[in-house]
Amino acid sequence: MNDLHAKLSAALAEGHGRDVGELESDVRFAELDRSTDAAVLIAVTERPRPTIILTQRPQSMRSHPGQVAFPGGKLDPGEDAITAALREADEELALPPTAVKVIGTTDRYHTVTGFDITPVLATIPPDLPFIPNPDEVEAWFEAPLDLLLARDGWSSQEAFWKGEMRRYFEMHYEGFRIWGVTAAIIANLAKRLAWEEKA
Repeated sequence: MNDLHAKLSAALAEGHGRDVGELESDVRFAELDRSTDAAVLIAVTERPRPTIILTQRPQSMRSHPGQVAFPGGKLDPGEDAITAALREADEELALPPTAVKVIGTTDRYHTVTGFDITPVLATIPPDLPFIPNPDEVEAWFEAPLDLLLARDGWSSQEAFWKGEMRRYFEMHYEGFRIWGVTAAIIANLAKRLAWEEKA
């Protein structure tokens, strides 16, 4: 399945040299007085129909409780985004860093809750024996890459929050609601890779 890694690598490299227009974000960078650096791992499985690994956060978590998310979290002192994303995925799912083939980082995402998130795109072998950490992961699942990157699979919603109407994307997949930060990161990745153009 090295073809998948090569295809994603080529698409990301090409995308970094292309103007993709306005990307999804729920806050403009200029509005951030202080932010917390964070990273997430977009782990794509090397299956005949590739999937992305997603988790559901416990309701007890302080930030984004109960939401579907990529494995990830805050950067520790001295870490870069790739190191942090690999560490967090290991802590949350026992995903060994040695099993991860990193492709590179993609577009940063800035949240109204004060996080500056760098997504790290990578491929992993299928059927790894994940062990979710109950303090950080209520459930985990795989969703097809092509489904997530297709614009017509998402609905656009609006909600009034913090004094203004905000638009967000949403998808329901096998009982999980994918929306908010995770949906926006996926939308940005689809634009960056121009996935539907290449399909």
